[in-house]
Amino acid sequence: MGVPRQRASDRATRPKMRSPGRPSSLSREQRQQFWRNIAAGMPSEDAAVQAGFSSAVGSRLFREAGGMPSISMDPLSGRYLSLQEREEIALLRAQGLGVREIARRIGRSPSTVSRELRRNAATRSGYLHYRASTAQWHAQRRACRPRPAKLAANDRLREYVQQRLSGTVTGPDGAMVAGPAVEWIGRRHGPRKDRRWARSWSPEQISHKLKTEFPDDDSMRISHEAIYQALYIAGRGGLARDATACLRTGRALRVPRARTRGRGKKFVNPDVLIDKRPAEANARRVAGHWEGDLVRHEALCNRAEVRDLRRCAVAAA
Repeated sequence: MGVPRQRASDRATRPKMRSPGRPSSLSREQRQQFWRNIAAGMPSEDAAVQAGFSSAVGSRLFREAGGMPSISMDPLSGRYLSLQEREEIALLRAQGLGVREIARRIGRSPSTVSRELRRNAATRSGYLHYRASTAQWHAQRRACRPRPAKLAANDRLREYVQQRLSGTVTGPDGAMVAGPAVEWIGRRHGPRKDRRWARSWSPEQISHKLKTEFPDDDSMRISHEAIYQALYIAGRGGLARDATACLRTGRALRVPRARTRGRGKKFVNPDVLIDKRPAEANARRVAGHWEGDLVRHEALCNRAEVRDLRRCAVAAA
């Protein structure tokens, strides 16, 4: 028994497609909930468990996305079929109903249902078998519309950005050209001139410098956000992965702001105020109330510092 003519013609007109792999087990709603939890300041492991999948998958999803949402947070437009509608189409199709009857029951036009049955059906067996899960997978994969990254397609722009990120800009004579001065803001550490970012340009500086050096060349334009995405997002292409060490922060992942709001302030609470210190601690009559009196270190043994500290403790007692 041969294949019906209409189905054979459908297969002939459809382009030959390589298998993109196993369908993802995560739904769009789960991914959106995961990134909402990340924006609220939750760790990736806890955000994944709260969204309904394992912590290992959440860590991998956060790492591959570079700490940035890899999916739109906006709800789907009403023009697109939802998973529930596709499940209803599959059930009604299995009952032998026609395209117009299915369209009438789900409230869609017959052309939408007909196009859905042809475009997103499974053809592995040689026939068009419509399954809701397979159709949803095909629709989500097609909706991505991936485009090549600007740095991956423009060699001249990529070399310009790469040189300034790494601080290896040279002049016509081959001499190194000093980059913009990095202002030290005194946060945690002293100014470390041996770090790579002390010689490199920031993505914002690179983006603005392109406009002044190439005012009439529109191909030499890129935003600082595109540079960050080329560094952070796995598979984005264009820049070397180790170039993240040239950033001011040195991070290989983007850290949500909500996660760092309470950092460094955990010790400031009403229970540990110095005014509530007990009186015996102020008198320093118990071992442990003197700083370092219970610390034994090889570098301080039998030295004058230890003798003086003990002498002060005895005198205070």
